[in-house]
Amino acid sequence: MAEVKTLPTDASVDAFIDSISHQGRKQDAETLLGMMKLASGVEPVMWGTNIIGFGSFHYRYASGHEGDMPVISFSPRKASMSVYGVYYPGLDEHIAGIGPYKTGKWCLYLGRFTSFDLEKLQDALNWAWNGGTPVISAELSQ
Repeated sequence: MAEVKTLPTDASVDAFIDSISHQGRKQDAETLLGMMKLASGVEPVMWGTNIIGFGSFHYRYASGHEGDMPVISFSPRKASMSVYGVYYPGLDEHIAGIGPYKTGKWCLYLGRFTSFDLEKLQDALNWAWNGGTPVISAELSQ
């Protein structure tokens, strides 16, 4: 069985954000950090070397693979901001009109935040933290 590589660490979230060289991406990371703190009410934790996560939950696939992952998280990647844990069925109605984005299997890929409606993004984060059923849940066993 594959070993889980992305685990919570004691690394500093602030130091990680300070290390982002692209000033626009760094500013967006600081904005998203504040928004996720507001949505979750918990302090962020570094997961691996480049994911900032909030909360955690345990998952187990029918195959037996299991692990822990943040409820919501993000990573300021070079090409875009990757936002994880928000792409639930029903999210589309919460982010309609938010601005340009792409979706992955369980995440959103966001460009610069200057082109987004941040109130709608906050609504989507609040909803994801408090509401939606993860897409991944269909693959989980009880």
